[in-house]
Amino acid sequence: MILKAKLFGQVYEFKDVKDVLAKANELKSGDQLAGIAAETMQERIAAKQCLANLTIKDIYENPVAPYEEDSVTRIIQDGINFTIYEEIKNWTIAKLREFILDDHVTGDQIRHISAGLSSEVVAAVTKLMSSLDLMIGARKLPIYRTCVTTCGAPDRLSFRLQPNHTTDDVEGMKVSYCEGFSYCTGDALFGMNPVDDSLGAVERTMNSYQEFVERWEIPTQSCCLCHVTTAMECIKNGAREALCFQSIAGSQIANEAFGITPEMLDEAEDLMHHYGVADGPDVLYFETGEGAELSSDGHWGADELTMEARCYGFAKRYHPFLNDSVVGFIGPEYLYDAKQVARAGMEDMFMGKLSNVSMGCDACYTNHMKCDQNDNENLQILLAAEGCNFFMGVPCADDCMLMYQSTGYHDNHATRQALGKKPLAEFEKWAQKMGFLEEDGLTLGPNAGDASVLF
Repeated sequence: MILKAKLFGQVYEFKDVKDVLAKANELKSGDQLAGIAAETMQERIAAKQCLANLTIKDIYENPVAPYEEDSVTRIIQDGINFTIYEEIKNWTIAKLREFILDDHVTGDQIRHISAGLSSEVVAAVTKLMSSLDLMIGARKLPIYRTCVTTCGAPDRLSFRLQPNHTTDDVEGMKVSYCEGFSYCTGDALFGMNPVDDSLGAVERTMNSYQEFVERWEIPTQSCCLCHVTTAMECIKNGAREALCFQSIAGSQIANEAFGITPEMLDEAEDLMHHYGVADGPDVLYFETGEGAELSSDGHWGADELTMEARCYGFAKRYHPFLNDSVVGFIGPEYLYDAKQVARAGMEDMFMGKLSNVSMGCDACYTNHMKCDQNDNENLQILLAAEGCNFFMGVPCADDCMLMYQSTGYHDNHATRQALGKKPLAEFEKWAQKMGFLEEDGLTLGPNAGDASVLF
């Protein structure tokens, strides 16, 4: 294994595989904060050259967190199909990239070999991809999942209806979500982030959301985005919900900072199969985001892209209905500006799909980032073209509770129109019945935008 490369007469040497992975990453403010980023463009290119010549075996045998000390590493490594791994272990990362991008290689062929890839290998090949490479690779890999509805079809684009409220006021949320449904947002998920994570408050939200869905016969998934332990306790008490939510990370340390373990998620999945209101079989909803591990000092000295790839290696154990990359939420310390956010979003889509995870994205930014709403709309279009399964739907794209900027109901409709993508099939029929959508599945109907229809 050669951990050096010569560029323009200068030899660049790297400490280990982890160092190569970090310095081969596109510029990210989080990697700079961690002190592991390439110092110059020349060093970055040298690292990419070195990485291209490493083999799948080289990367697999050098996980960024030790197997003996990290539960996520154990889940990733133990989940590999070693028959397939043995067939491809001597491929270079450059050969893997060429295989994925070959016009004659199908998505099924890529999915076959992906079972033999560790998350670090997924991260490695991503670092050799241009933005168009990421798009072409991801588009080959539609991921279908079923909870109440089925997402993943290339001609469909779905949205989570996110009616967050500063005080969890039921009537305040109702105005928001009724308007959202009237604009055909909410087919992926009907869910809010609670201010109050107490059992009573969460149970009321869960039950009120599910009652509304059933009253209006809306084909969608309900979810209250509380901590998984709170959700499980509420469901044991009889609360009704289709999806169980949790934020996850790419290391044991960072997951412990979230207050979770793999065993806890195993329990949640089993509970939802027995007591959730959806037939499933896919009944969990995860959120991830580059920089989470660094923020909890759980990154093991690895770059944020590689740690995000490990999130997807962890997530696929549970076959989630949705995994949401909340790409610009953490702030400029981790992704400085719109350029870095866009690159990270495209990387996340590709890595998630290569890991066989149903991927969505909260195309978003915080108010102290070098980013604006035009940048966000650009990102939404890019990711939708890449095959993203779902985005957020927030009133006027402004979340008044979480205090960040996302994508709004109008943005969602415009994105569908721009790319010729319809709502999820079951939801499309309902929206047409309600007068929210015309028969072509792309034109808003006479009742669109009229929240009072659902009061």
